[in-house]
Amino acid sequence: MDINVKKLKKNAFRVSKVRGETASRIRMPGGYIDAESMKRISEIADKYGNGSIFITNRQGVEIPGIKITDMDAVNKEIQLIIDHEGTNQERRDTGYAASGTRNVVACPGKRLCPYGNYDTTEFARKMEKQIFPNNLHFKVAFTGCSNDCAKVRMNDFGIMGMTMPQYNPDRCVTCEACVKGCKQKSVEALRVVNGKIERNTEKCIGCGVCITVCPTRAWTRSKEKYFRLVLLGRTGKKNPRLAEDFIKWVDEDSILKIVKNAYAYVERYIDTNAPDGKEHVGYIVDRTGFEEFYKWIMEGVILGPDAEVAKTMYWGGKHYDHE
Repeated sequence: MDINVKKLKKNAFRVSKVRGETASRIRMPGGYIDAESMKRISEIADKYGNGSIFITNRQGVEIPGIKITDMDAVNKEIQLIIDHEGTNQERRDTGYAASGTRNVVACPGKRLCPYGNYDTTEFARKMEKQIFPNNLHFKVAFTGCSNDCAKVRMNDFGIMGMTMPQYNPDRCVTCEACVKGCKQKSVEALRVVNGKIERNTEKCIGCGVCITVCPTRAWTRSKEKYFRLVLLGRTGKKNPRLAEDFIKWVDEDSILKIVKNAYAYVERYIDTNAPDGKEHVGYIVDRTGFEEFYKWIMEGVILGPDAEVAKTMYWGGKHYDHE
């Protein structure tokens, strides 16, 4: 069978070990999908696949066992899912227009978790609208707080929810629940001074633990949304590493602009001879230097007054020496 592998991959189908078969990749931005779309996935798996559904590591699904000759029919079937997701599409009934940018990952955030400082799904879907479709290899993940349940430090761009705790001394009964909570679950940034609570602003990581444990609502979340943006974590063979802090107390709009700018940077510097035409953004930064990367991603970005930026960054990780 003559298979156009490049076309197959670009249309978000996976190359299979089984000759003549493929698997359809379904995007779920932010890990969210409605019940009707999930039902459609099940119907496609029964009708065109082998009756099974694989949950991917990035919160999407793959429908295996699809005959390559049925790809066009499957693309029409998943149109309902694409419509419900609100995913950008160049032409209807043709499936996904790219396979590069990976499914945007998010923990449940404040929709479910008491520690969630923001609506992770909402932000993830905003990011999806901005960066997909695109054939460049990017990984973006969102987590609601510093617990990092979504493991965002293993991604190119990781967004952690923060909050600037607001303290109302008139509601405080000095029970010290917040002090104990910060000591046991966070970084010990609170102490009692003259019968009231004092927050070490330099030490505080904006996790919101004090807010969740306060019984009188003396502590509340800030009206403004803040985030910690971490950069260039990765797995892989050559040099796996965790992402490092880039900006603390950064706003949503700035993050969207920074990530979008990163695509322009990669398009400028990517090694066109890289396997499959893909090169991990972290390796490009290693080659060009962080200063050049910084210049590109901060183009047109106006940070808020609370933002703290790391102007120089260093990554560790496992290194393999070559002769």
